Amino acid sequence: MFSAEIIAIGSELLTPTKTDTNSLWLTGKLNEIGIEVKLKTVVGDDETRLEETIKDALRRSDIVIATGGLGPTEDDITRKVSARAVNRELVFREDVLREVAKRFEQIKREMPEINRRQAFVIEGAEVLPNPNGSAAGMSVETDGKFFIILPGPPRENKPMFENFILPKLRERAGEIFVKRRILRVAGMGESAVDELIAPIYLQYENPQTTILFNRSEIEINLTAQDKSEKQADELLEEVATKIAAALGSGVFAINGETMEEVVGNLLLQTGKTLSLAESCTGGLIAERLTEISGSSGYFIEGVVAYANQAKIRTLNVPAELIEKYGAVSKEVAEAMATGMRERSGTDYAVSITGIAGPNGGTAEKPVGLVFIGLSDGTETKSIKINLPGDRYLIRWRASQAALDFLRRTILKKQN
Repeated sequence: MFSAEIIAIGSELLTPTKTDTNSLWLTGKLNEIGIEVKLKTVVGDDETRLEETIKDALRRSDIVIATGGLGPTEDDITRKVSARAVNRELVFREDVLREVAKRFEQIKREMPEINRRQAFVIEGAEVLPNPNGSAAGMSVETDGKFFIILPGPPRENKPMFENFILPKLRERAGEIFVKRRILRVAGMGESAVDELIAPIYLQYENPQTTILFNRSEIEINLTAQDKSEKQADELLEEVATKIAAALGSGVFAINGETMEEVVGNLLLQTGKTLSLAESCTGGLIAERLTEISGSSGYFIEGVVAYANQAKIRTLNVPAELIEKYGAVSKEVAEAMATGMRERSGTDYAVSITGIAGPNGGTAEKPVGLVFIGLSDGTETKSIKINLPGDRYLIRWRASQAALDFLRRTILKKQN
């Protein structure tokens, strides 16, 4: 299997406000054709460090892809440093200059003199056209290694890579299929998941299994490789089926679906409707549901009843319940759900009330305490959870727990 490295170039990528998204996208494309990315590096606009990085990468890896630093300004050093790293000269290309000038003609602007720098390319390199910008890419073969230099903006480097580089790499890598499946698990910790499924996945070298924890769920990533696409899919199906059986209802997705997608599909399949009464999540659950096209087929309406007066006025929560138990309580969560269902006439109503912090917590009701209510016309019930994290994470995790509560309720009614 061929190995690859990615070098993201630009001092702005070393600041807290910029993220290197190119590496993520390129890694996905390389993995699809069976090329494994062994290392990613971010290098600032420092000639010495960049030259060392390129040389080291070419010693280690079969394929090296650099992105960024191909502009016309003084701090765009990729062109000249890359030439030094592969021990070649930069040569001026009239044909490249014509393409740069054409770009400026298209936007009705005069080309500044400094843009002539973009017509210098590494001697012997294949020039990669850029219909979306002025910076041409380059592809250099050196000592049996493949060195690819792409512009930084994604709208420029993505089509360049897909049109001119990916076909060549696919040919070089040979006919190999890399397929992936993502299983998502709710309501379980990473250690508990691994304890149940390790006896399964450790029996297989292919597919490979990795377990990740994100904001509110566990992801089980399966990656299979085979010369046959059908066989790769069959390997994934075999392992995914065994893992899903071991984890039971905790698995809410076997093909990477989000919780809101899964809940939406369940509501569509059962022909049921939903309304929401949100307090601490401030409309986050409704936002997640309405991100999905077609959600109007099951999601009817939502209310953000943040203040106590709103809970009383809009959801008919008895004032004495709030006075006796507090707004963050089992009793109020259930009253919110009942009031919302009666108001909307939906099959299900879900409510949520809690303390997202960082202020407002007490010893009896700490930050992270959340109550989720659910009313379906035959019963009204609730769950109490205590969530860790900052305000953002508590709100997100609460929204996930509310959707999962609804999911499990629907599944239970189906069985």
